[in-house]
Amino acid sequence: MFKYYKKYVPYLFILPALIVLTVFFFIPFFQTIGLSFYDYSTSIYDPQFVGVQNYTNILHSGLFYKVMGNTFLFLILAVPFLVIFPLFLAVLINQKIRGITLYKILIYLPVIVSIVVAAIAFKWLYAQEGILNYFVTMFGLKPIGWLTDSKFSLLSVAIVTIWKGVGYYMMIYLAALMSVPQELYEACDIDGANFLTKHLTVTIPQILPTIALVSTISIISAMKVFVEIYVMTKGGPLNSSKTIVYYIYERAFENLDLGYASALAVVLLVVIMAFSLINIFVFEKDKYQL
Repeated sequence: MFKYYKKYVPYLFILPALIVLTVFFFIPFFQTIGLSFYDYSTSIYDPQFVGVQNYTNILHSGLFYKVMGNTFLFLILAVPFLVIFPLFLAVLINQKIRGITLYKILIYLPVIVSIVVAAIAFKWLYAQEGILNYFVTMFGLKPIGWLTDSKFSLLSVAIVTIWKGVGYYMMIYLAALMSVPQELYEACDIDGANFLTKHLTVTIPQILPTIALVSTISIISAMKVFVEIYVMTKGGPLNSSKTIVYYIYERAFENLDLGYASALAVVLLVVIMAFSLINIFVFEKDKYQL
């Protein structure tokens, strides 16, 4: 009797995770798609079915393109740094040096700091009379509106995201570096390869899947940035730091236009899926060849 039910045991272990995913992902996912076909702008209690009108309005909205432009600009500002700099740190920390544990703790410390606390702290640093402007005025320059000038607002927010994420991605790279065979490095030493050549020819090819993983995670995180903008700029000034997720929040919870916000969420899903597919075709296409 036990042998008959034994084949169903693995499904019992999967069942709790499946229930959680169904309740917190699949049901909200399909509800969001359903809501995107209704108009809640006139009445939240009596929405009108409008079909694809919300999607049409999005494609004809100048603000939508402005917001998507800000989102991609934020991605360009943050992602390359979050992919390359943590790898550089991981390679350095992977060496046998004194106090290595202390360095790991110090670099990883921002990761465990609440993003709200970090955003508030940086908001103080960026203030008109804050520490950064104090050093700027020491050189005889005018104070910079880090969060009030449209030229600097998005960059200022990106710095917070980078500061928070470097330690996390560094740990991912460190885990990958442990799997690189030491014999390859020894062969490079015998051939007289320098430090840079050794890591370009051995480290990067060996951990390329991890680099692809970090690229994908950092891109998705950059596309979904919200807390930093909510705490520091509220999307201003003049929508210069408003990204797609903050725009979705604004339409859903401030304007109570749930249909339009749901359509924006579906568009965001499509964009993120496109980036994920690009990652598969560029970095991992060999895995999926038939």
